[in-house]
Amino acid sequence: MRVLVDAFGGDFAPAEIVAGAVEALKADKNLSVTLYGEDETIESLLSKHSYDKSRLSVVHAPEVITNEESPTMAVKIKKNSSLVKALEDLSSDPTADAFVSAGSTGAVLTGAFMRVGRISGVSRPALAPLLPTVKGGQVVLCDCGANVDCKPINLLHFGYMGAAFAKAMAISDNPRVGLLSNGAEETKGNQLNKEAIEYLKNSGLNFVGNCEARDLLSGDFDVVVCDGFNGNIALKSAEGTANAIFTLLKEEINNGGARAKLGALMLYPALKKLKKRMDYNENGGACFLGVNKVVVKAHGASKAKSISAAIMQAKTLAEREVIKNIAEYMEQAKDII
Repeated sequence: MRVLVDAFGGDFAPAEIVAGAVEALKADKNLSVTLYGEDETIESLLSKHSYDKSRLSVVHAPEVITNEESPTMAVKIKKNSSLVKALEDLSSDPTADAFVSAGSTGAVLTGAFMRVGRISGVSRPALAPLLPTVKGGQVVLCDCGANVDCKPINLLHFGYMGAAFAKAMAISDNPRVGLLSNGAEETKGNQLNKEAIEYLKNSGLNFVGNCEARDLLSGDFDVVVCDGFNGNIALKSAEGTANAIFTLLKEEINNGGARAKLGALMLYPALKKLKKRMDYNENGGACFLGVNKVVVKAHGASKAKSISAAIMQAKTLAEREVIKNIAEYMEQAKDII
């Protein structure tokens, strides 16, 4: 499997991106990586690492798309950027299986939509991260920010794509799909949800009803469907709450005297493990579901470990033919509308 990587996208690019690519190569002997960016800089960074040179190549792309630029204009104008050149090769090269970037989310989504194209039948692609659950599993949140305003048909398609993604990631062979709402009862929700729930009930999916935000990480759902506006709020609320708890806990330990610090020392291994479980970046990144090749958006602040995880995630999705599976699911949608 060959994964294309935007080496100049992200807060810690290119050093951490290059290091993450090397780490991924060491972890999987059946992986090859192509790095896109300013070649001399990349080669200089690679010279500090030991790796299998037969499985890593570099494509010169001197331009960089930043977070401050308009995504649509940047993708159109900066044709020699690391992001655009990689996406163009992803689309045109049959040996390219997947793409990873920690760069501008808007540019990644716009570029993938414009350069790679949608799977037949998909009304809108969606961004879908994997979140940890309290039962030790994972849940797919679809959509978490690609589509702020949605129609009921979009949520139905998110359900199909999320289910295909969950199966590809071995979360479940028959994923339990829920609809994010302000109550568990079918009567709850806005007009969008009330119309979407009827589609989902007749979708052929294992639809288990509404999911309240407090149950997002409960482990009772394998896929939670929502529009990108509410999904992004839910994602960042969960992330912010986890960070706040650890910050408050640290303050209480520091202010609690010797007894509290001794207790913290004894609990340190468990707390470290818990923090790792709650970090969704440990899973790699958010997959952009609905386009014709595997596209994974890593967190902008990703360092080498997260980039390596994102590359491995992209390879896994390509190996397990998630694109083909989504296309098969979308055939079912034709009978619903």
